Amino acid sequence: MIEINQLQKVYTTDSVKTTALNEISLDINEGEFCAVMGPSGCGKSTLLNILGLLDAPSGGQYHFLDHDMSQASEKERANIRKGTIGFIFQSFNLIDELTVFENVEMPLLYLGTSSEDRSERVKEALERMEMMHRIDHYPQQLSGGQQQRAAIARAVVTGPKLILADEPTGNLDSGRGDQVMELLKKLNREGTTIVMVTHSPHDATYADREINLFDGNLVTSNEKNFHV
Repeated sequence: MIEINQLQKVYTTDSVKTTALNEISLDINEGEFCAVMGPSGCGKSTLLNILGLLDAPSGGQYHFLDHDMSQASEKERANIRKGTIGFIFQSFNLIDELTVFENVEMPLLYLGTSSEDRSERVKEALERMEMMHRIDHYPQQLSGGQQQRAAIARAVVTGPKLILADEPTGNLDSGRGDQVMELLKKLNREGTTIVMVTHSPHDATYADREINLFDGNLVTSNEKNFHV
């Protein structure tokens, strides 16, 4: 699904050149659940943004679903991203002025899905996340765990092949965090590829593979199966 070779990301200002990713080579297969780990500033979020087609690399090659994205324009990246990649963020990124239904519906509006189909797919996604009883509530009326479940419903409503999660339990207590991780593991068992950035060794046990970065370099990439 994902093939990256000698991937680089360099940020340059008038006086400073910062290498966020230093010639990383990595393959991620369809159906994998990968945890990307490392200290703050090691390049984890930069890698996630490039994998999610939100940013472009400075050098190297990136193939996603057999598309060469290395030199793709912003428009080309957006067209590939829509409907194929779902995003889950630490801060949930729900829109306060919209209900749970309307928040989850947003990706389908961008895809031009019909009203009837949108309603059916939103309700199906909320049922999977056990959030139908909150369908007309606003984000401020939800607990942190409920907000993250709504955000996961929004991420999966288009049926994406890949979900990218950036510290998905970072704003949750351990109990609600485990609930979110169980949901992600369930989605993975159903066939969705997941790449998750995390600082939590506990959350990483839910993944099948651990990818470690340090100062923009790939240190290790190990398969494992700690959590059933």
